Amino acid sequence: MDGTLDGPVLDDHMHLDPVNGRGVEAAAEFADAGGTHLLVVNKPSWSLLDSLPSDAADFREGFAITVDAVTEATDALDGRAWPVLGVHPALISQLVEAGYDPEGARDLMRAGLDEAAGFVADGAALALKSGRPHYEVDDAVWDASNAVMRHGFELAADSDCAIQLHTEGGEDFTEVAEWAEERGLPAKRVVKHYSGGRLQGPTKSVISHKEELEVAVEEGEPFMMETDFIDDPDRPGAVLGPKTVPSRVRWMREEGYDDAIRRAHVETPASVYGIDTEATLE
Repeated sequence: MDGTLDGPVLDDHMHLDPVNGRGVEAAAEFADAGGTHLLVVNKPSWSLLDSLPSDAADFREGFAITVDAVTEATDALDGRAWPVLGVHPALISQLVEAGYDPEGARDLMRAGLDEAAGFVADGAALALKSGRPHYEVDDAVWDASNAVMRHGFELAADSDCAIQLHTEGGEDFTEVAEWAEERGLPAKRVVKHYSGGRLQGPTKSVISHKEELEVAVEEGEPFMMETDFIDDPDRPGAVLGPKTVPSRVRWMREEGYDDAIRRAHVETPASVYGIDTEATLE
């Protein structure tokens, strides 16, 4: 290990690609740096399998690959890993380009989320993933994307699980949190992936740049830390490398941010996902 870190160290959003990327080797690098727990999010099908889904069943292969990768990752960790499964919001653009209308793409993406919820119901996955495009789209695509995301909230509420969101940037997502609450999902169980240190509405999963983490510490609110490591051989280290979260925890400890470390790696994961990162640490 690069240095001992007392207690759990969780990366809230990492991709592992055993088909095209490093897979468990990336998890082992995280562990060697002091990381203990991972939430592993499935990659979109066009990246993982070089294909687009045409029906609900087509989503299962990518989900199953991710679940298997999580099993291997857990063997490499002193703690464990959990799968987060769902549909990347950029799929709607891929489908529209392939000839779907926005409504047809919406329905297929909702069916994909239904499949992901089945994995949660079976105990094979911890949480769901949805969202909306982080880039400019026309009104029809935007409306369809919001409908997919709201369906994700309904499924998460029914499944009693959290949901991670991939969305546009910004700090005010109170409307999105209200949509979740209206469907029976507590706002705290909506996690904005790739968040900055300041956020209104959902729980923030802060991209682990020092300046954003400093803001999150100062805000004093629940938060988690992530790399959004994408495990793409053409983009090694993107977005942030597997060692980043352990490295940032070490830096936070040096800065005296012990309370924030516990908040990010023990208290918030317990509140949001219902996981115990201390009890699952060997």
